[in-house]
Amino acid sequence: MKEGLKVPDKKPIEPMEHHNIGDFLKGQSSKILTAIADGDKTAFVLKNGKPIVVVMSNERYARLLKAGIDINDY
Repeated sequence: MKEGLKVPDKKPIEPMEHHNIGDFLKGQSSKILTAIADGDKTAFVLKNGKPIVVVMSNERYARLLKAGIDINDY
């Protein structure tokens, strides 16, 4: 390690929330998406127990873009 170079402390990794697709089909979409947006979170949507999509708040997405990360490139 170089002299004077400070390595930032790593933030502990928190598992993402997960929501079953059935909850969306039961009319819970607005509640789930609002909670994700208001909490500035990301979450998996599961179908038959397997992740099929990831949902994130617009603020989080904007921060990724500002940092030069466009998830559409991957």
